[in-house]
Amino acid sequence: MIIIGIDPGYAIVGIGAVEYRGNRFRTLEYGAITTPAGMNTVDRLKKIYDEMNMYLDKYSPDAVAIEELFFNSNQKTAINVAQARGVLLVAVRNRNIPIFEYTPLQVKQSVTGYGRADKGQIQQMVKMLLGLNVIPKPDDAADALAIAICHAHSNKMNNMFGLNGVK
Repeated sequence: MIIIGIDPGYAIVGIGAVEYRGNRFRTLEYGAITTPAGMNTVDRLKKIYDEMNMYLDKYSPDAVAIEELFFNSNQKTAINVAQARGVLLVAVRNRNIPIFEYTPLQVKQSVTGYGRADKGQIQQMVKMLLGLNVIPKPDDAADALAIAICHAHSNKMNNMFGLNGVK
């Protein structure tokens, strides 16, 4: 199974592609879609959409896992991130790829076994679980890989119990 994990953002979208077969992970790629601060909103959203489509073309994933939005106190940032997340979801849905959504708590519990794990603990576990030599950078890419790992673990449990988490 090929899974693309997405950490949605407006300036930086974390992307992580992994293959999960027989309880083993293979990292295919990780990185980020970035948009410059001076670019207008519509052009930033188009860049995110176009680059997401490049990842989808390259990997033809079996599933895409994306983090549910966490709203902070900055409403403008939250709206921009929500717009970017919508563009990402449309890119995936246009290809009829199953989309799975996870809360930050679900990701932390799945990757570290502890719902209050800090960013450093998550990054160390991502490095270990994927057999990487270094912690993935930028942080958004490490988060995207954690989301992909979360889906692999969740999907395995759903298959064990005959549940279907496809949305």
